Amino acid sequence: MAVMKLCLLSSIDDATGKIIHLRFVHDEGIIPVFTFWKQYLEKQGKPMSIYLDKFSTYKINTKTLADDPNVLTQFERAMKDLGINIIHANSPQAKGRIERLNVTLQDRLVKEMRLANISTLEEANKFVEKFIPQFNVKFGVVAQKKGNLHQPLTQLVKENLDKILSVKNVRIVNNDFTIRFKDQWFQLGPSQPCLVLRKDQVQIEERINGRMFISLRNKYLDYEVLPERPRKVKMEVIALAKTKPYWKPPADHPWRRAFVRSKIKVEQAVVK
Repeated sequence: MAVMKLCLLSSIDDATGKIIHLRFVHDEGIIPVFTFWKQYLEKQGKPMSIYLDKFSTYKINTKTLADDPNVLTQFERAMKDLGINIIHANSPQAKGRIERLNVTLQDRLVKEMRLANISTLEEANKFVEKFIPQFNVKFGVVAQKKGNLHQPLTQLVKENLDKILSVKNVRIVNNDFTIRFKDQWFQLGPSQPCLVLRKDQVQIEERINGRMFISLRNKYLDYEVLPERPRKVKMEVIALAKTKPYWKPPADHPWRRAFVRSKIKVEQAVVK
């Protein structure tokens, strides 16, 4: 029988010991973690603080960078944008409740899933939705102080949540108005919602749903994914703007084909 190895992301209310959210994922990389927290935030609202270990997804551990307050992981940057305070534990023992929860889940949850013949990731995540309330009734305690410190998400945050919980990187616009990212080439369209100059720094957002956005000065740019590295072309265009340039590109240039424009609504709001 093949053994399915998964990673369980979990959150617990430190005041009551109740499970707030559980999700099985293949790994603790940034996309699964962002997916976990999007579900958490949409369901529970925004916590004041979260207590985490020093896994590389959550904290810069390189000695030369760790002491620089301006160097943040993608996760730290997103939590900063949301106004959520992060507390990093110095040891597993320092996390107290969550570590005790993990020990309990490794025993009780695994056994119950085995009895239920759970064999896929999807089945596992459906199972834990039913498991959480049962666990909380049995193991939850009454908080010393009443009240819920979660804050409802504002409309601005709701509209920008996918943007905030995305992997962001900066790239340079080449002389032919292409951009290279992860061994892929992107051709910017001949007209854009804002002025685009050669050597401009654009921001690439990789959303948790797999979509990719390229932005400049809070505007999303039109682009086409190229099948291969483009051949060098001497372009007489010095900038892209709302009006198409008069320059006539070669017959095989992407601008001469039916340019694939992204049907993306430009997001004007910026969360800081």
